[in-house]
Amino acid sequence: MVTDHPSLSASLAYGLHPAGAALKWLAVCAAFATASAAAQPVEVPSGESIELQEVLIDEVGVQTWLRFRFVAPYIARDTGAVDFAQVGADMTYLCDALAIPYMAQHALDGEVIVISLADRVTEFGVSDPDATQFFEAFRLSNDTCIWEGL
Repeated sequence: MVTDHPSLSASLAYGLHPAGAALKWLAVCAAFATASAAAQPVEVPSGESIELQEVLIDEVGVQTWLRFRFVAPYIARDTGAVDFAQVGADMTYLCDALAIPYMAQHALDGEVIVISLADRVTEFGVSDPDATQFFEAFRLSNDTCIWEGL
């Protein structure tokens, strides 16, 4: 079933994660200030540009996880200029500067915020051995993202 999300021009669809967990899929734009479904580049502290691929709302046990998935070509293992240790500041920035305002704007609440970077568009829950992907989990405390270290 696909229905339009009232605050976005993108769609809200309900489906099943390959592992069986119910997911709500939100296709969103990276510019948060617009309702356009077209992704716009976001500059992160490393000086690189990335794009928001999608935001997923995932029920994991009794917790709600908000997954912000970004495409970041600069992390590619063969041609990328950085490794996992170097993108930590970018991921914290994305949580604080983009995820928190997005959650407020769309009245979303979750116990865990996951920021993921992939060097290419990937399908959630589907293995892609050629893709480079980095993940960090955060919890909110006083409107600040706190690294969870899961």
